[in-house]
Amino acid sequence: MAVSASTKRAILDVAIFVASQAALYYTLRWVMDTMSPTERKEVKQKSLKALESLGHTDLKLDEYEAQIASEIIHPDDIDVRFSDIGGLDPIISSLRESVIYPLRFPHLFTTSSLLGAPKGVLLFGPPGCGKTMLAKALAKESGATFINIAASVLTNKWYGESNKLVAGLFSLARKTQPSIVFIDEIDSFLRERTKGDHEVTGMMKAEFMTLWDGLTSSTDRILVLGATNRPNDIDSAILRRMPKRFSIGLPDVDQREKILNLMLKDISLAPGFSIRALAEQAEGLSGSDLKELCRNAAMRPMREFMRDAGGDPEKLAQTVNVDLKLRPLTIDDFFDSDGTSALPEE
Repeated sequence: MAVSASTKRAILDVAIFVASQAALYYTLRWVMDTMSPTERKEVKQKSLKALESLGHTDLKLDEYEAQIASEIIHPDDIDVRFSDIGGLDPIISSLRESVIYPLRFPHLFTTSSLLGAPKGVLLFGPPGCGKTMLAKALAKESGATFINIAASVLTNKWYGESNKLVAGLFSLARKTQPSIVFIDEIDSFLRERTKGDHEVTGMMKAEFMTLWDGLTSSTDRILVLGATNRPNDIDSAILRRMPKRFSIGLPDVDQREKILNLMLKDISLAPGFSIRALAEQAEGLSGSDLKELCRNAAMRPMREFMRDAGGDPEKLAQTVNVDLKLRPLTIDDFFDSDGTSALPEE
């Protein structure tokens, strides 16, 4: 039986309608996915490897914990140990006794409720004195899950999502304990609360402190480690939660000598070179300044070599497979003719 023209038209209209509805559905779904309050992020392979190497396998993480898990640092990616830090032996010893041992050997600290790791540790002092380096070494040697968190990771443009990310941070830390949550420049994230704070910022700080204060169980081995140059800007409620505070100031002459010994251990020095004399002349320099001082001094023999080569790229290229011998460093390489530091002007 022949199909009438009106029937064909009706079938075509139905087909067009179904196709348009399907197109509309997938378009709306794509728009909703792109505007989703939480962007789903897969856990980085390095982070998974770090968790597995620390004994945390088959973890079930929600979307917020997965975002935070991407900030976990693998111990193999850190090349700093306590032995690489000079002049901070008393602080390193205290960190071992009050942080590392309670986290790694909790059975030794169960005889009293007064024993155990503190909730928080604060490293403070002038810039360039080794606070972040200490945190790296602590991550390397503690054997704990090290979550290097930044304020940008916990902030989200959608209302309420920052609180969920903070909750995900602490739930992940609990699942992967012993764990250390490191916040560099903590004063910029948890500064003193004022009436001028945005509502979302205030809620996030409150959520952070509430969950942090909830870590009262003796079985929870979670530490919040903060570093700052401006401890006076940190909220007093945060400082209360960080009873262990270490002031890391400018190194004295003995500390500068230890730092310089570490920095120059693989460098050829002229006969009679006195690292002690160099340390005495480097008064007022931080550890970072000393590293820059050594770098500038080491560049002087290299610049002389390049000048002798006349800046010829072909001559310089021929040194690729040659054991390059530069002259040893002298004390004059570290200081200008007037005896001042050879550091570049800021």
